[in-house]
Amino acid sequence: MLHRPARRPQFFYTTAPLPCPYLAGRTERKIVTELSGAEAEPLHDRLSRAGFRRSHNIAYSPVCPGCRACIPIRIVAGEFQPDRTQRRIFRQNTDLSTAELPARATAEQFALFQRYQGARHGDGDMAAMGFYDYRAMVEDTPITTGIVEFRDSTGRLVGACLTDWLSDGLSAVYSFFEADSGKRSLGTYTILWLVARARALGLPYVYLGYWVPQSAKMSYKSRFRPSETLAGGVWRVLAEHQDHAEPLAPDHQEKLTVTG
Repeated sequence: MLHRPARRPQFFYTTAPLPCPYLAGRTERKIVTELSGAEAEPLHDRLSRAGFRRSHNIAYSPVCPGCRACIPIRIVAGEFQPDRTQRRIFRQNTDLSTAELPARATAEQFALFQRYQGARHGDGDMAAMGFYDYRAMVEDTPITTGIVEFRDSTGRLVGACLTDWLSDGLSAVYSFFEADSGKRSLGTYTILWLVARARALGLPYVYLGYWVPQSAKMSYKSRFRPSETLAGGVWRVLAEHQDHAEPLAPDHQEKLTVTG
């Protein structure tokens, strides 16, 4: 009789309360679990569909008492319909070259990361990260992860996005870019590129993490339509000007083409 070793039980833990990074005066708590071993990849897939995010070898989800401000959100890549502004941003960045690289930290990336933190998040915890902290963020991953680099016509690195590859989509773990890039709007362009890449790979979704409508830093995620949000264990299409609503009717879709 074939003997199969028992699967190791998966343990989940709740963190201690900490100040909320998005909403002043609130505290946050997370439920966390370790991603390791042969089961790391399929577990991460399942947890992502359940609204979890990854940091290093940990998957986490907010479980803040009395607060549901953090809403898991993902773009429906195959049905994505860029608005006028997004189409303009995509056209303005067609001169950029793109490279999909292994999750390896470089000094060039870290210099860009530091400039981005100083310009956008100077008062945040990540602004104090040293190179070894940055390298751990990029390289400590038990799953299929890469970093996408964007360079201008001179070869200068202007943007990067740490990205997890899931069985049903791409997950934007963390992106950073030249904050003084003016009309390029590189944050938006990075998401548009991920959507185009997911479509090219036949993957249905781009996971953006948590949408926090009350936070100016996190409210932008609802601008990419159609998107789905997770509530009560069910992904539902986010309708225009509403938090949750009926699915959007299909309409004309402009196709975006990946450059690389």
